Amino acid sequence: MKFVCLGYLDADAWEKLSEQERAAFMEECFAYDDELRRGGHFLRGEALQGPDKGVTLRQRDGRTEVLDGPFTETKEVLGGILYLEANDLNHAIQLMSKHPGVRVGPFEVRPADESINQLIAERDKASAS
Repeated sequence: MKFVCLGYLDADAWEKLSEQERAAFMEECFAYDDELRRGGHFLRGEALQGPDKGVTLRQRDGRTEVLDGPFTETKEVLGGILYLEANDLNHAIQLMSKHPGVRVGPFEVRPADESINQLIAERDKASAS
């Protein structure tokens, strides 16, 4: 089964870390990602730039509004996405609970919707033809 793991972090706390602390932390994360790769579990990952670099789109009264950054009530923002292969949700939890990223913020672990992803793959294939 495929899982999408959304990693959140407190951007203010991250900014307070020294460059050396950030580099050491990232190296820990990369080392664990390598362990997931060796086990055939790491499919891919994407880091995100800060929320000040993005926008939120919302539809209201038939018009699309563009709002600066994510619209959130919490200090934690989405920092990255990891795609994981696991036997089931419990296995995904077991794998991600050891990820160093859990120390700086929560990870949301959700199964991919394989039926819709199959439709997307079929559409991609049709448009490539």
